[in-house]
Amino acid sequence: MDAEVSFRRQGGRVEDRPWESVAAASLQSAAPWRTFRWYKGQQHYSGTYWAATARDHVIYESRLELARLLFADFDPSVRGVVAQPFLLKAEVEGKTRKHIPDYFLTTEDGPVVVDVKPRRWLSKPTVAFTFAWTRQVVESRGWRYEVWSEPAQTELANIRFLAGYLRDWLFSPELLEDVRRVDLDGVALGEAARRVPGQAEARVRAAIHHLLWRHEMRIDLTRPLRSSTVLGNSA
Repeated sequence: MDAEVSFRRQGGRVEDRPWESVAAASLQSAAPWRTFRWYKGQQHYSGTYWAATARDHVIYESRLELARLLFADFDPSVRGVVAQPFLLKAEVEGKTRKHIPDYFLTTEDGPVVVDVKPRRWLSKPTVAFTFAWTRQVVESRGWRYEVWSEPAQTELANIRFLAGYLRDWLFSPELLEDVRRVDLDGVALGEAARRVPGQAEARVRAAIHHLLWRHEMRIDLTRPLRSSTVLGNSA
């Protein structure tokens, strides 16, 4: 399938390349192809999210896109994320088709192109058709294509909560080292916050949340995060 990609450099210059030869690094550093607009009565929520992975703000066009962005930022295998990364064009069934994916992720296992769509829309013929040819084009490069819909609500709630503790500059290295020195494997969160000598309980609890975000500790994300939640060492 013949395909072409158009992407925008950070300075605003647009480049057109054959899909099969465009470098992943060029897409990884691209500016968003389109940006959102606010208007009275709009049916979706747009905004920006400060991503620890990108060390910068990343845009989203819906709450569901924000959820996918949170999962990407929490995923330790993700090294970079670009929203609205490029315009993909391909000749399909005798017509030129165009599509702008939602995210381009750089991961340890290679590039991932992501489309975010509510599950109830996936069976619509136009949506299914667009995603089918997009998948074919993306996977022709050996890259991964993902269609992402609503996640488990408890897991999303836990990740959203931990994202409040992602900013590493808010935590002193001394505090984090004090927490790391104490063996908290198998200890409930509420008790763990009281086990670090010389540190206030509230500060320790916040530091534990930060270390959970960094995957230096782990919990069962499928269950609500509470004081009784048991901490574990990272594998």
